[in-house]
Amino acid sequence: MKIDQVSDSVYVVAGTNVNWALVSDGTAVTVIDAGYPADTSDVLDSVAQIGHQLTDIAAVLITHAHLDHIGAIPTLVERVGMPVYTGAEEVRHAKREYLQQITPAGMIKQLTTRRGRRWVAHTLGAIRGNIGMTIPTATTGEPAVLAALPGKLVAIPTPGHTTGHTAYLLPTEGVLFSGDALVTGHPLLEHTGPQLLPTVFNHDEARTRTTAVDLGNQPVRTLVPGHGLPMTVEGDQLARALRAGRP
Repeated sequence: MKIDQVSDSVYVVAGTNVNWALVSDGTAVTVIDAGYPADTSDVLDSVAQIGHQLTDIAAVLITHAHLDHIGAIPTLVERVGMPVYTGAEEVRHAKREYLQQITPAGMIKQLTTRRGRRWVAHTLGAIRGNIGMTIPTATTGEPAVLAALPGKLVAIPTPGHTTGHTAYLLPTEGVLFSGDALVTGHPLLEHTGPQLLPTVFNHDEARTRTTAVDLGNQPVRTLVPGHGLPMTVEGDQLARALRAGRP
């Protein structure tokens, strides 16, 4: 686990090939995404590392309901009982009314490369025993509710990676939490910088690409992706990179 403070109130935590974020107003905390199931102890510890208790967690926001973004939520709900918010459509995904996730066949295809074999091994270890995880308490993050949380976050619908994927903007500090709609790195990617995840992860590749370009036009000073390092953005740097075809 590695924690980086990227703005006055935002801490980004790197776990098992995935990030989560903590937004603190000094009194309470909003958690954005929650790592793999195997990251649960680190998610809990990260809250303590920035000077808070678990009872300070006001809510957990999830960008989408893949296992690498919801892993610690059952434990947090059990210990804290805080609400869990996501996009309206992603609520159904979190409750597993349907599943949009890489298939076993898609994972097997990754075994043809050293990079892929390493990623599969890490992933299987990180989800072991939790493949059927659901988030039954997930509800829609309405604008007024999100505005009352630490960070006063704004939800941005970002469909493509999953149908209900949602990014979050912290307007006062120019921080964009892009989840998997836009990343800066991943074990299966050859280069770093703003780009899409490999096609095998995206439910709708065309919409994922359109969404990424649209995100590039947001008023962003710091990009916090679900995978890869946080990125400081200058001017229209993000939009230019995405228009140039980096996704």
